[in-house]
Amino acid sequence: MPTRALILLSAALGLAMPALAHAGEDAEAWTPTATALRANAAGISLPQTVGGLSLAKSGEASNGGRAVDNYAQYLSQDGAVQATLYVYMPTYADASLAAYMTDKAIMERFGAKTRRTAYDSAAVAGQPGRAIRAVYDDAADGALTTAAGFVHAGRWIVKIRVTGPTDQRDAVLAGLDAMLANLQVDNPAALQATAPARFGACPAADAGDAELARAAPGENAVPQAVRIPRDGKDALCVRGTVTTAEGRYDMLQQAGRSDGAIIVPVDDSGTVLAFDPAAQAQGYKLSIHMVGQTDLYGTYDKVPSPRQVAAILDGKDPQTAQAQAIVAYAANGEATMQPGSASGR
Repeated sequence: MPTRALILLSAALGLAMPALAHAGEDAEAWTPTATALRANAAGISLPQTVGGLSLAKSGEASNGGRAVDNYAQYLSQDGAVQATLYVYMPTYADASLAAYMTDKAIMERFGAKTRRTAYDSAAVAGQPGRAIRAVYDDAADGALTTAAGFVHAGRWIVKIRVTGPTDQRDAVLAGLDAMLANLQVDNPAALQATAPARFGACPAADAGDAELARAAPGENAVPQAVRIPRDGKDALCVRGTVTTAEGRYDMLQQAGRSDGAIIVPVDDSGTVLAFDPAAQAQGYKLSIHMVGQTDLYGTYDKVPSPRQVAAILDGKDPQTAQAQAIVAYAANGEATMQPGSASGR
């Protein structure tokens, strides 16, 4: 996965990952057939030759042996056009959010001359409106065209990136469109309708600091879905901006609501901070979502200020020095919970 900002936020917060390796260990990520490559756990496959591109290699981008973060690289015959298919399982899965964060990453990486020339819903596997398709021209000071596609299928996100020289723009777009058209999903009903994120006005936010209370014994459970519309199904708004040593991040919430969840997307590979209204108490419960893992914390009496969120991201907030519980997800969706790590920063 490109540019994993704050790779596994647990590392930034001093959490130990190796203890979770037993969750779904040694799963086989890919199985090649005579003509296709299949991500086994996701039930997603793509031809080995598609749109003028041929499979070069495949593997796991992270979480080795768990098959929750998988990639396959494709190349044109001359090697000038390169494509990568990512099939990964973030615990906060949202194709619209993946497109939004990838858009930010592309604009930052390729410079001010980069122009977004397409950003719309598209068909995948013959089903309209089940993908987001984005195209960027004049990237890298005019040298490159890059394009991307995003799909939400069940627990999984599919991201396709295709990049090549500007004079091979047609080949870049043909590669992306062919990969979207030929992507196969075992359960077509799992394909979620998705659209680019829309933004509206945000209600006035309380800018004061919040207090964090530890969860009572037995309060932590396998986390439920964060209660905010996904995949572009409703407008979002930017509640505030968080500035850290690593960059700037948006605090997002559903437009027109002051009592819903707040999310802070951290990177283009599925790391998200979520402040969700507590089910049995007043306040907002903090969880941090990554590929194959969710870290659970206590409940704040209100939404933390941008300054507090920055301290969490920078690893400088003593209240979130360790998670109260860590939930690891196997590729089959099975969850394993254990107490938070006691390791320090």
